Amino acid sequence: MRLMIMFDLPVDTSEQRRNYRRFRKELINDGFLMMQYSIYVRVCVNRKAASALERRVALRAPADGLVQSLMITEVQYQAMNFISGKASDDIRNSAARLIVL
Repeated sequence: MRLMIMFDLPVDTSEQRRNYRRFRKELINDGFLMMQYSIYVRVCVNRKAASALERRVALRAPADGLVQSLMITEVQYQAMNFISGKASDDIRNSAARLIVL
């Protein structure tokens, strides 16, 4: 299961920039990896874990702006097509990292 967080936060004032930096840093500390600017993704063991993580992100989300989440299966994530550019070779964000016990 993958949890994807997409956000568009205002950065007009110093407080809004601070909130943006804090939110982004908390995502990274929770194990999210950046796919694109303002799109972060993390592998979760199951839907229950993804839901718990989604609730934790919701508690930390700034009041201003837009923050959205999307839960997708590993199969759906691996079926992603690249229209332009190429996939990252980073092992941290690939199916090769997944270990099934």
